[in-house]
Amino acid sequence: MKNPSLANPAPLRRRGRTLAEEAVNSLTESIQEGKLQPGDKLPTESEIMAALGVSRTVVREALSRLQASGLVETRHGIGTFVLAPPADSQSPFRIDTAAMGTAMDVLAMLEFRVSLEAEAASLAASRRTDEQLRAMRRALDDLKRTAGEGKDSVGSDFEFHLAIARATGNRYFTDFMGHLGTMVIPRSRLHVSAVEREQYLERVNFEHESIYDAIERRDPEGAKAAMRMHLTNSRERLRKASAAAAS
Repeated sequence: MKNPSLANPAPLRRRGRTLAEEAVNSLTESIQEGKLQPGDKLPTESEIMAALGVSRTVVREALSRLQASGLVETRHGIGTFVLAPPADSQSPFRIDTAAMGTAMDVLAMLEFRVSLEAEAASLAASRRTDEQLRAMRRALDDLKRTAGEGKDSVGSDFEFHLAIARATGNRYFTDFMGHLGTMVIPRSRLHVSAVEREQYLERVNFEHESIYDAIERRDPEGAKAAMRMHLTNSRERLRKASAAAAS
């Protein structure tokens, strides 16, 4: 099995974008330039990490976005492979996440996400498989572990929301969340003390568990209400933090 090289083997550097976005760009460029052909197996996560100088979390988010965009597919236990573009492919809907540079931008996005993700949670509660539920559980457990160790848990937070989108069985929810990536997680914009951060994470974990519990028991209305409350609370937390920072 050949293992084509990446378009940009040099370690990534931030240029107004997140490292995940740069990784997506590098892999996409390799596909568009033909260095990675339909049917080719992508390098392993470890190989991509070494080539681009990024963490495993960054690589996994980049691969999730590529999968959501329909450029690759992951075959469990085998690897990730490049897909052939559809014959009638058109430019997909895009939101420039790199332009979301202020807290007000993220507040507006949270407001937009309330209706979208509340419905996604409702559909997930009706349609989820046992494996999809386990993916949500893994994301929450990883979030608690990394947060408890004082590490960056934004990636795990995003994976939880992405797992819910996938459980809808509607690729448009997955495409949308995969495109937005971790830029939409408000915690990445909060600058708080260690005590405030711990209290914040306790509230977020409680809200996440409420969403999970409703999806687990296949309660669409309960899942919708729990997701709506979570995102509304997230917006209010970010608004208060931004107001305090400006005062």
